[in-house]
Amino acid sequence: MRTIGLLGGMSWESSAIYYRLINEEVRDRLGGLHSASCVLYSVDFAEIEELQRAQDWHAAGVRLAQAAKAVHQAGADFVVLCTNTMHKVADQVAGAVDIPLLHLGDTTASAVLAHGVRRVGLLGTGFTMEQEFYRDRLAGHGLEVIVPEAADRELVHRVIYDELCQGVVREESRARYREVMARLEAAGAEGIILGCTEIEMLVGDGDSELPLFPTTRLHAVAAVAEALR
Repeated sequence: MRTIGLLGGMSWESSAIYYRLINEEVRDRLGGLHSASCVLYSVDFAEIEELQRAQDWHAAGVRLAQAAKAVHQAGADFVVLCTNTMHKVADQVAGAVDIPLLHLGDTTASAVLAHGVRRVGLLGTGFTMEQEFYRDRLAGHGLEVIVPEAADRELVHRVIYDELCQGVVREESRARYREVMARLEAAGAEGIILGCTEIEMLVGDGDSELPLFPTTRLHAVAAVAEALR
């Protein structure tokens, strides 16, 4: 088994889900007492979030590149960046080490295409929904990406940072997310990417008529496949 290098803490709530899903996947594939060989570097998200708000993506990339070097030195064979938003600096992180980075956008696009979906709605932080780095990565795989209207984007972003990243899961917010997803369906989406690792804490199958693509689970499963390849 190859060793997975996890760059987490953004937020730790979703990183804990990554750790659980990866170990469950190894257990299911190998049985017995097997668990994942992995190294986790968890950053202080408050520092990263401050750089996000300041739009200082280079400094954030430097911080995560340092973390990537640490997991490489600790024995990781490849890197998993446990956050959608910070794939904004994926190239900067990948360029800091001599091991591959398993890009979340690529694993997500593969799952969407395997489902036969081409026009997909995207939920995530405001950065992920509004900036080009993530949408362009998906478009490079042939996907047409639809994002919510401005008011819905603000709602989705606020719930992520003010609630989910702090471990707060509210039924009212789940109902609002369902409404946002319904509007994406009305706009022509054939499926919806849950493009923030915390969103899976709030919604899942049964919350939309459309197929949902949970990026945390998809990334975790892909990481195990890579580790056992």
